[in-house]
Amino acid sequence: MMAYNTLIVLLGTSVLGIAAGITGVFLLLRKRSLLSDAVSHATLPGIAAGFLVALALGLDDGRHLPTLLAGAALSGILGAASVQWLKDRTRLSEDAAIGVVLSSFFGLGIVMLSYIQTLGTGSRAGLDSFLLGQTAALTREETALTALMALAVIVVALSLRKELTLLCFDPVFTAASGWPLQKMDMILMGLMLAVVCTGLKTVGLILVIALLIIPAATARLWTDRLSLMLFLAPLTGGTSAASGALISAHFTSIPAGAMIVLTATLFLAAGFLFSPVHGILIRRRAQA
Repeated sequence: MMAYNTLIVLLGTSVLGIAAGITGVFLLLRKRSLLSDAVSHATLPGIAAGFLVALALGLDDGRHLPTLLAGAALSGILGAASVQWLKDRTRLSEDAAIGVVLSSFFGLGIVMLSYIQTLGTGSRAGLDSFLLGQTAALTREETALTALMALAVIVVALSLRKELTLLCFDPVFTAASGWPLQKMDMILMGLMLAVVCTGLKTVGLILVIALLIIPAATARLWTDRLSLMLFLAPLTGGTSAASGALISAHFTSIPAGAMIVLTATLFLAAGFLFSPVHGILIRRRAQA
Protein backbone atom coordinates (compact mmCIF):
# COMPACT_ATOMS: atom_id res chain seq x y z
CA MET A 1 0.00 0.00 0.00
CA MET A 2 1.49 3.34 -1.07
CA ALA A 3 1.87 5.91 1.71
CA TYR A 4 -0.37 8.97 1.42
CA ASN A 5 2.57 11.39 1.39
CA THR A 6 4.29 9.37 -1.35
CA LEU A 7 1.11 9.48 -3.43
CA ILE A 8 0.86 13.26 -3.05
CA VAL A 9 4.49 13.74 -4.08
CA LEU A 10 3.96 11.37 -7.00
CA LEU A 11 1.04 13.43 -8.28
CA GLY A 12 2.99 16.68 -7.90
CA THR A 13 6.01 15.43 -9.81
CA SER A 14 3.80 13.93 -12.52
CA VAL A 15 2.15 17.30 -13.15
CA LEU A 16 5.60 18.89 -13.29
CA GLY A 17 6.71 16.34 -15.89
CA ILE A 18 3.64 17.07 -18.00
CA ALA A 19 4.26 20.83 -17.84
CA ALA A 20 7.93 20.35 -18.74
CA GLY A 21 6.99 18.14 -21.69
CA ILE A 22 4.57 20.66 -23.19
CA THR A 23 6.91 23.61 -22.68
CA GLY A 24 9.87 21.63 -23.97
CA VAL A 25 8.14 21.00 -27.31
CA PHE A 26 7.88 24.72 -28.03
CA LEU A 27 11.44 25.35 -26.80
CA LEU A 28 12.74 22.58 -29.07
CA LEU A 29 10.90 23.91 -32.12
CA ARG A 30 11.97 27.48 -31.32
CA LYS A 31 15.58 26.26 -30.92
CA ARG A 32 15.80 27.70 -27.42
CA SER A 33 16.35 24.49 -25.45
CA LEU A 34 19.91 25.33 -24.38
CA LEU A 35 18.81 28.71 -23.04
CA SER A 36 16.95 26.83 -20.32
CA ASP A 37 20.31 25.37 -19.24
CA ALA A 38 21.68 28.86 -18.63
CA VAL A 39 18.52 29.94 -16.84
CA SER A 40 18.46 26.89 -14.57
CA HIS A 41 22.07 27.41 -13.49
CA ALA A 42 21.44 31.14 -13.12
CA THR A 43 18.83 30.46 -10.44
CA LEU A 44 21.45 29.34 -7.90
CA PRO A 45 22.52 32.85 -6.77
CA GLY A 46 18.84 33.74 -6.43
CA ILE A 47 18.20 30.72 -4.23
CA ALA A 48 21.11 31.72 -1.99
CA ALA A 49 19.95 35.35 -1.91
CA GLY A 50 16.40 34.22 -1.13
CA PHE A 51 17.76 32.18 1.77
CA LEU A 52 19.57 35.22 3.18
CA VAL A 53 16.46 37.39 2.83
CA ALA A 54 14.22 34.77 4.45
CA LEU A 55 16.78 34.31 7.22
CA ALA A 56 16.83 38.07 7.87
CA LEU A 57 13.03 38.12 8.00
CA GLY A 58 12.89 35.09 10.29
CA LEU A 59 11.00 32.89 7.81
CA ASP A 60 11.53 29.15 8.42
CA ASP A 61 15.21 29.65 9.30
CA GLY A 62 15.82 30.85 5.76
CA ARG A 63 14.16 27.86 4.06
CA HIS A 64 10.89 29.59 3.16
CA LEU A 65 10.10 28.04 -0.23
CA PRO A 66 8.13 30.97 -1.77
CA THR A 67 10.99 33.35 -0.93
CA LEU A 68 13.57 30.93 -2.34
CA LEU A 69 11.57 30.50 -5.55
CA ALA A 70 11.07 34.26 -5.88
CA GLY A 71 14.83 34.73 -5.63
CA ALA A 72 15.39 31.94 -8.15
CA ALA A 73 12.93 33.52 -10.59
CA LEU A 74 14.53 36.97 -10.38
CA SER A 75 18.00 35.49 -10.82
CA GLY A 76 16.79 33.37 -13.74
CA ILE A 77 15.30 36.44 -15.45
CA LEU A 78 18.60 38.25 -14.98
CA GLY A 79 20.43 35.27 -16.47
CA ALA A 80 18.18 35.17 -19.55
CA ALA A 81 18.50 38.94 -19.99
CA SER A 82 22.28 38.64 -19.70
CA VAL A 83 22.38 36.06 -22.50
CA GLN A 84 20.29 38.35 -24.72
CA TRP A 85 22.45 41.38 -23.89
CA LEU A 86 25.70 39.56 -24.64
CA LYS A 87 24.29 38.28 -27.92
CA ASP A 88 23.01 41.71 -29.02
CA ARG A 89 25.76 43.99 -27.71
CA THR A 90 28.90 41.90 -28.23
CA ARG A 91 30.31 39.68 -30.95
CA LEU A 92 29.55 36.55 -28.96
CA SER A 93 27.25 33.96 -30.49
CA GLU A 94 24.26 32.74 -28.50
CA ASP A 95 25.92 29.48 -27.47
CA ALA A 96 29.00 31.36 -26.23
CA ALA A 97 26.79 33.81 -24.33
CA ILE A 98 24.95 30.89 -22.75
CA GLY A 99 28.25 29.35 -21.66
CA VAL A 100 29.43 32.62 -20.10
CA VAL A 101 26.20 33.20 -18.18
CA LEU A 102 25.84 29.57 -17.10
CA SER A 103 29.32 29.30 -15.64
CA SER A 104 29.51 32.75 -14.06
CA PHE A 105 26.11 32.64 -12.37
CA PHE A 106 26.65 29.09 -11.15
CA GLY A 107 30.07 30.01 -9.79
CA LEU A 108 28.57 32.98 -7.95
CA GLY A 109 25.90 30.70 -6.49
CA ILE A 110 28.48 28.23 -5.20
CA VAL A 111 30.41 31.07 -3.54
CA MET A 112 27.20 32.31 -1.90
CA LEU A 113 26.33 28.82 -0.66
CA SER A 114 29.81 28.51 0.81
CA TYR A 115 29.29 31.80 2.62
CA ILE A 116 25.92 30.61 3.96
CA GLN A 117 27.59 27.55 5.43
CA THR A 118 29.87 29.79 7.49
CA LEU A 119 26.91 31.52 9.15
CA GLY A 120 26.23 30.52 12.72
CA THR A 121 22.49 30.94 12.21
CA GLY A 122 22.11 28.99 9.00
CA SER A 123 23.28 25.90 7.24
CA ARG A 124 23.75 25.12 3.58
CA ALA A 125 22.41 21.59 4.12
CA GLY A 126 18.81 22.59 3.52
CA LEU A 127 19.70 24.09 0.15
CA ASP A 128 21.53 21.06 -1.25
CA SER A 129 18.24 19.55 -2.41
CA PHE A 130 17.97 22.36 -4.98
CA LEU A 131 21.03 21.01 -6.78
CA LEU A 132 19.95 17.41 -7.45
CA GLY A 133 16.36 17.33 -6.21
CA GLN A 134 14.91 15.49 -3.25
CA THR A 135 11.25 14.58 -3.55
CA ALA A 136 11.27 12.77 -0.21
CA ALA A 137 11.95 16.08 1.54
CA LEU A 138 8.90 17.78 0.02
CA THR A 139 6.17 18.75 2.46
CA ARG A 140 2.51 18.66 1.45
CA GLU A 141 2.49 22.45 1.17
CA GLU A 142 5.56 22.43 -1.08
CA THR A 143 4.07 19.67 -3.21
CA ALA A 144 0.83 21.63 -3.56
CA LEU A 145 2.78 24.73 -4.62
CA THR A 146 4.72 22.66 -7.17
CA ALA A 147 1.53 21.18 -8.61
CA LEU A 148 -0.26 24.55 -8.79
CA MET A 149 2.66 26.22 -10.57
CA ALA A 150 2.93 23.31 -13.02
CA LEU A 151 -0.83 23.38 -13.68
CA ALA A 152 -0.62 27.11 -14.39
CA VAL A 153 2.11 26.45 -16.97
CA ILE A 154 0.01 23.75 -18.64
CA VAL A 155 -3.07 26.00 -18.84
CA VAL A 156 -1.15 28.97 -20.27
CA ALA A 157 0.81 26.87 -22.78
CA LEU A 158 -2.28 25.10 -24.12
CA SER A 159 -4.29 28.34 -24.18
CA LEU A 160 -1.59 29.97 -26.34
CA ARG A 161 -0.92 26.91 -28.49
CA LYS A 162 -1.83 28.66 -31.75
CA GLU A 163 0.32 31.71 -31.01
CA LEU A 164 3.30 29.65 -29.84
CA THR A 165 3.03 27.42 -32.91
CA LEU A 166 3.24 30.46 -35.20
CA LEU A 167 6.21 31.75 -33.22
CA CYS A 168 8.07 28.45 -33.59
CA PHE A 169 7.39 27.66 -37.24
CA ASP A 170 7.27 31.06 -38.97
CA PRO A 171 8.40 33.99 -36.82
CA VAL A 172 8.88 36.22 -39.90
CA PHE A 173 5.28 35.72 -41.01
CA THR A 174 4.13 36.12 -37.43
CA ALA A 175 5.85 39.51 -37.12
CA ALA A 176 4.64 40.63 -40.58
CA SER A 177 1.08 39.73 -39.60
CA GLY A 178 1.21 42.13 -36.68
CA TRP A 179 1.67 39.61 -33.87
CA PRO A 180 3.77 40.92 -30.95
CA LEU A 181 6.75 38.66 -31.62
CA GLN A 182 8.88 39.90 -28.73
CA LYS A 183 6.02 39.58 -26.27
CA MET A 184 5.26 36.03 -27.43
CA ASP A 185 8.94 35.13 -27.07
CA MET A 186 8.87 36.53 -23.53
CA ILE A 187 5.82 34.41 -22.73
CA LEU A 188 7.64 31.28 -23.89
CA MET A 189 10.67 32.25 -21.81
CA GLY A 190 8.33 32.85 -18.86
CA LEU A 191 6.88 29.36 -19.21
CA MET A 192 10.38 27.92 -19.33
CA LEU A 193 11.40 29.88 -16.23
CA ALA A 194 8.26 28.73 -14.41
CA VAL A 195 9.08 25.08 -15.15
CA VAL A 196 12.68 25.58 -14.02
CA CYS A 197 11.63 27.18 -10.72
CA THR A 198 8.92 24.59 -10.16
CA GLY A 199 11.36 21.73 -10.69
CA LEU A 200 14.14 23.05 -8.46
CA LYS A 201 13.09 21.14 -5.35
CA THR A 202 12.03 18.04 -7.28
CA VAL A 203 14.59 17.53 -10.04
CA GLY A 204 17.23 20.05 -9.04
CA LEU A 205 18.64 22.95 -11.04
CA ILE A 206 21.38 20.84 -12.62
CA LEU A 207 19.02 18.29 -14.16
CA VAL A 208 15.78 20.22 -14.70
CA ILE A 209 17.10 21.09 -18.17
CA ALA A 210 16.86 17.39 -19.05
CA LEU A 211 13.18 17.29 -18.09
CA LEU A 212 12.58 20.14 -20.53
CA ILE A 213 14.59 18.66 -23.40
CA ILE A 214 14.44 14.85 -23.27
CA PRO A 215 10.63 14.30 -23.37
CA ALA A 216 10.32 16.78 -26.25
CA ALA A 217 13.22 15.16 -28.10
CA THR A 218 11.66 11.74 -27.53
CA ALA A 219 8.36 12.91 -29.00
CA ARG A 220 10.21 14.40 -31.98
CA LEU A 221 11.73 10.98 -32.71
CA TRP A 222 8.31 9.36 -32.85
CA THR A 223 6.41 11.89 -34.95
CA ASP A 224 6.65 14.96 -37.17
CA ARG A 225 3.17 16.19 -36.21
CA LEU A 226 2.93 18.92 -33.57
CA SER A 227 -0.38 17.68 -32.18
CA LEU A 228 1.09 14.24 -31.54
CA MET A 229 4.27 15.76 -30.09
CA LEU A 230 2.13 17.71 -27.63
CA PHE A 231 0.63 14.40 -26.54
CA LEU A 232 3.77 12.24 -26.43
CA ALA A 233 6.10 14.76 -24.74
CA PRO A 234 3.93 15.36 -21.65
CA LEU A 235 3.15 11.64 -21.50
CA THR A 236 6.87 10.87 -21.47
CA GLY A 237 7.61 13.66 -19.01
CA GLY A 238 4.84 12.72 -16.61
CA THR A 239 5.66 9.00 -16.71
CA SER A 240 9.39 9.65 -16.24
CA ALA A 241 8.80 12.02 -13.32
CA ALA A 242 6.40 9.64 -11.58
CA SER A 243 8.63 6.59 -12.11
CA GLY A 244 11.79 8.38 -11.00
CA ALA A 245 10.13 9.85 -7.92
CA LEU A 246 8.71 6.45 -6.96
CA ILE A 247 12.09 4.73 -7.29
CA SER A 248 13.77 7.51 -5.32
CA ALA A 249 11.15 7.20 -2.58
CA HIS A 250 11.98 3.51 -2.14
CA PHE A 251 15.75 3.91 -2.52
CA THR A 252 16.40 7.11 -0.62
CA SER A 253 20.12 7.15 -1.44
CA ILE A 254 19.29 7.80 -5.12
CA PRO A 255 18.60 11.49 -5.94
CA ALA A 256 15.16 11.93 -7.46
CA GLY A 257 16.40 14.23 -10.21
CA ALA A 258 18.95 11.73 -11.46
CA MET A 259 16.43 8.89 -11.45
CA ILE A 260 13.82 10.95 -13.30
CA VAL A 261 16.34 11.89 -15.98
CA LEU A 262 17.57 8.31 -16.37
CA THR A 263 14.00 7.10 -16.81
CA ALA A 264 13.36 9.76 -19.45
CA THR A 265 16.58 8.75 -21.19
CA LEU A 266 15.31 5.17 -21.48
CA PHE A 267 12.26 6.48 -23.35
CA LEU A 268 14.57 8.50 -25.61
CA ALA A 269 16.70 5.42 -26.32
CA ALA A 270 13.58 3.42 -27.17
CA GLY A 271 12.51 6.09 -29.64
CA PHE A 272 16.01 6.28 -31.11
CA LEU A 273 15.94 2.54 -31.78
CA PHE A 274 12.33 1.62 -32.49
CA SER A 275 10.53 4.73 -33.76
CA PRO A 276 8.81 4.01 -37.11
CA VAL A 277 9.62 7.58 -38.18
CA HIS A 278 13.25 8.14 -37.15
CA GLY A 279 14.27 4.86 -35.48
CA ILE A 280 17.61 3.36 -36.50
CA LEU A 281 16.45 -0.27 -36.50
CA ILE A 282 13.36 0.48 -38.57
CA ARG A 283 15.37 2.44 -41.14
CA ARG A 284 17.99 -0.30 -41.41
CA ARG A 285 15.29 -2.90 -41.89
CA ALA A 286 13.72 -0.78 -44.62
CA GLN A 287 17.08 -0.44 -46.37
CA ALA A 288 17.80 -4.19 -46.19
